[in-house]
Amino acid sequence: MKKILGVFLICLLSGSMTLVGYKYFFENRSTVDTELSNTDANHLSNTRSGIVPSSAIDFTQAAENTVNTVVHVKNLSYVSARSNPIMELFYGYKPEPKPQIGTGSGVIITEDGYIVTNNHVIANASELEVTLSNNETYKARLIGTDKEMDIALLKIEPKNKLSYIVFGDSDNIQLGEWVIAVGNPYNLTSTVTAGIISAKARNLSKAGIQSFIQTDAAINPGNSGGALVNTRGELIGINTMISSNTGAYVGYAFAVPSNVTRKIVEDLLEYGNVQNASLGVSGFELTPQIAKELNVVDIPYGFYIQELGGNSPAQQSGLRQGDIITKINNKDIKTFVDLRSIINTKRPNDKIEVEYVRDNKSLATTITLGKNEPRKIELRGLELQELDAAEKEEWNINYGLKITKLLNSDFDKYKDELLGSILLSINDIKVENVNQVKNILNQSNQKQKIKVTLMNKNGEYLRLLI
Repeated sequence: MKKILGVFLICLLSGSMTLVGYKYFFENRSTVDTELSNTDANHLSNTRSGIVPSSAIDFTQAAENTVNTVVHVKNLSYVSARSNPIMELFYGYKPEPKPQIGTGSGVIITEDGYIVTNNHVIANASELEVTLSNNETYKARLIGTDKEMDIALLKIEPKNKLSYIVFGDSDNIQLGEWVIAVGNPYNLTSTVTAGIISAKARNLSKAGIQSFIQTDAAINPGNSGGALVNTRGELIGINTMISSNTGAYVGYAFAVPSNVTRKIVEDLLEYGNVQNASLGVSGFELTPQIAKELNVVDIPYGFYIQELGGNSPAQQSGLRQGDIITKINNKDIKTFVDLRSIINTKRPNDKIEVEYVRDNKSLATTITLGKNEPRKIELRGLELQELDAAEKEEWNINYGLKITKLLNSDFDKYKDELLGSILLSINDIKVENVNQVKNILNQSNQKQKIKVTLMNKNGEYLRLLI
């Protein structure tokens, strides 16, 4: 009996230990698994509402819609070969102009055939041809250009209504935001690449005028004029250039913001030219070192006004030298590029709200923008115009004035040679603005001829007495 009771107690003890072990190991593990599952669910919920991994982003719809709105642009131009003076003198021989074909991309922005591309894609074109994504080909005519921002507007007459892209708001893009670039690199039609926004207001101009979107989406020769779109398929930029020692993609590409592009297009359609607004200030970025020197250490950033144009909108509004612009239309202003990126989207007579600091006091004013007109002057039958930053880069010079009109019929026989040439110097004095020309003319005898040095479209130097 004692043995049976002992066996029973042992069995009872073993069963109790088994039950306790099950409760401890399995039910607690289930609780832990449940907690982990809840954590995973929270993580997934946070992922959906915040930044998502690239694998979760679907580019397919945006890419499919954009591909149908991007076109191939072919530019046929004729380049004059350098003539042989001896052959020309004795035999009257002049070489025939040689045809040259350039290619790029464009973006359809209306169903009736308006197309945006880069100015450098269509520069000096004798004929323009556009091929749609369905391989239909049309002759295109040039509506207008903005050389400074490298934008051109074309028009074709399609047989049917076209698919077109919708403009997005380039002011709302974010660093790290996913984008896709669509174009025709190396004549490979309808090529799509993806990347992120690397910078929002990159300055690539020595004059600090241009403000580009930088992306690491692969852009190569032939992509120029193509579309940079967000994941919703909205146009946020026109692909313009790459930064590369080899001429091919190495990780840096740039696009003209869509807000700037849209303003240029609207100006060309409504006015026939680009309406450039002017604030009338020049200066520099406020750095910690400069702020310390100026004793304005409490101001973290801003644009220091070093000079105001005479009777400029800024001067008329009461701004002074030494004022520090901190915001325009409630957007932070840290550099001249920030300032220009806003002014580039405005027209003359538009109003802007300017916040600035004077004597460590925060002030605000409303300014009506003026018109930024090219400065011109007449020089003995030649109309001269100051060069903009884009033209200086195009000619690879940092001075000179362009000949825009011939006001004396004596020059008509030299029209092809003179129009569009750059006047570099007068009486061996280099000139870069209208005021310099005025000073030289005031100090010269009107009855005596003056010596001018020109550079023509072929890069050849000419010296004339006029």
